[in-house]
Amino acid sequence: MGHRVTLPLQTPHSGYHWLGGQDRFFEGWYLRVTLPRDRQSVAFMYSIDDPAGGAAWSGGAAQILGPDAQYMCRTLPQVERFTASRDRLALTHDNRRGDYYRVTPTHHEGQLQTPTGQRARWHYHVQPVYGWGMPGRSQQATAGWLSFLPIFEPGWQVLMAHGLATGWIEWGDRRYEFHQAPTYAEKNWGGAFPTKWFWLQCNAFAGNPDLALTAAGGKRQVLGRTENAGLIGLHWQGQFYEFAPWNATLQWTVAPWGQWELQGQSDRHTMHLRGTADHPPALVRVPTATGLAFLCRDTTHGHLTLELRSRPTDQLLLTATSTLAGLETGGEPWPAVWHHASQS
Repeated sequence: MGHRVTLPLQTPHSGYHWLGGQDRFFEGWYLRVTLPRDRQSVAFMYSIDDPAGGAAWSGGAAQILGPDAQYMCRTLPQVERFTASRDRLALTHDNRRGDYYRVTPTHHEGQLQTPTGQRARWHYHVQPVYGWGMPGRSQQATAGWLSFLPIFEPGWQVLMAHGLATGWIEWGDRRYEFHQAPTYAEKNWGGAFPTKWFWLQCNAFAGNPDLALTAAGGKRQVLGRTENAGLIGLHWQGQFYEFAPWNATLQWTVAPWGQWELQGQSDRHTMHLRGTADHPPALVRVPTATGLAFLCRDTTHGHLTLELRSRPTDQLLLTATSTLAGLETGGEPWPAVWHHASQS
C-alpha cells in the first residue's frame, strides 16, 4: 500500500470514518492530477455507500472525469472487497474482474474497463507539498475543531492541497506521462447531503507553481438545522491564508452554472476570487439519500483569477490566473443566482 506520509503533513480525518451499523453512511474521495503541458486534467472519484450491505445502493463506485471532460464510471458492488485504514489514508477496492484502485498519500494506481469498452489505467507516485494548514505544524481540520464531533453533515476534509505526481495515466489508447504534475486530494463523509453547494480548486496557476487554492460553500445540516457555510484556503510560499467562519467574513455570488465570485476578509487580508466557465458542464454522480445520482456539474477547464491584499493598507500581495481550474456547482437544479454574505 506504499509508504506512510510523515505525521506533520497528515491531516485530521485522513482515516476511514465508518464505525459499523446500519445507519445511512457514505464516504468519498477525490483525487486530481493536472497536466499543464497537455492542457488536460484527470479527476478520480471513489465512494462507498452503506458498507454494512443490504441497502439497494450499498456498494462502491469509481468515477473518472478524464481528458476533454470525458466521463466514465464503474460500479464495485461488493462491499466486502473494500478496505480502508481508520488512522491514515489507505484504501483499495476491486471486483475480482480486474477493475481496482489503490490509494495512499504517496501512491495511486488502478484500472477500469466499462461494459461499453471504455478503458483507463494509471500508476503514479506523489510527493506531498501542502496538507491543510501551515507547513511544519500540525495540520488542520478543514471544517475546524467542531468537525471532530458528529454534528456536521457531511464532513469535508482537504487531504492534500498541493502535491507533485510522477507517473502515467492511460485513457483509452492515449498515454499521458508526467513528472511532478500538480495533484490534489480531498474527501467527504456522513449520512446527510447538501441541498446545494459550490467548489473551486486550482494548483496549476500560470507562473506560480507553488500556489494552491481551495474554496467551497454549501447548505449543510448542523444539529438538525440547515446553514450556509463556506471557506477559502490558500497555500503560497510556505504560508497558509485562511478565510473561514471562525476568523473572517465571506460573501459570494454563484450562478447555477458559469460564474463564481467570492470575497473573504480577515483581520489581516482580503481575498477575491472570480471563476467562469464558458462551456456546458460535465455531469458526475454524487451521494444522495438514495445512492449516487447525477447532481453535480463540473469542469476542469475553468477560468480563475485571484487577488490577495493586505489589511488595512490594501497593498496587493498576489494576483494569479489559470485556465485549468476545477469549478463546480451541485445539488438540485438552482432556480437563481445564490447570494450570501456572512455577518462580521
